[in-house]
Amino acid sequence: MPSKMNEPVKVIAKNKKAYFDYFVVEELEVGIELAGTEVKSVRQGKCSIRESYIHVQKDELIIDGMNISPYEKGNIFNKDPLRTRRLLAHKKEIMKLNGQLSEKGYTLMPLEVYLKHGRVKLKIGLCKGKKLYDKRQSIAQKDAKREAEREFRIRNL
Repeated sequence: MPSKMNEPVKVIAKNKKAYFDYFVVEELEVGIELAGTEVKSVRQGKCSIRESYIHVQKDELIIDGMNISPYEKGNIFNKDPLRTRRLLAHKKEIMKLNGQLSEKGYTLMPLEVYLKHGRVKLKIGLCKGKKLYDKRQSIAQKDAKREAEREFRIRNL
C-alpha cells in the first residue's frame, strides 16, 4: 500500500489577482466544510476563488463567493455553487487573524485551493493592499525577469 506522506499537492485553483493587488503578509492553511458532491466537483477541478473573499463572523472564518460548479452526477444532492462556506481553523488562529484585521488596510484573501493527502485545503493570506506605484513596480519586476529568462534561453541555444 503506497504511503500518503509522499503524495504531491495538487493545486486546483489559484488566485493570481490577489498576489498582484495585495502584499501577502502572512499565509495560513485551513480546511473547508464541503458537501460530498462539492468535494467530487473540486477533485475534477471545477472550482474558482477569483471573486471570493473571507471574513470573520461569530469567531468563525467564512468564505463568500467561492464558486464550486455542480457535480454532473450529483442531481438532488448538489448545493448552491456560490453558497457561503465555513473554513476550518483553530480558535487561536482565528482570534489572531481577527485582531490583525482590525488594523487599517488589512484583509483576508483566498490564495489557492489544493488537495493535500486527499483533503481539500485552502491557503488564505493576510494581505495589505498595494498602491498604484507598487503595482507598476511589480509589473516592471515581472518584465525584467521575463527578459532575463529570454536572454538566458537565447544564449544557451
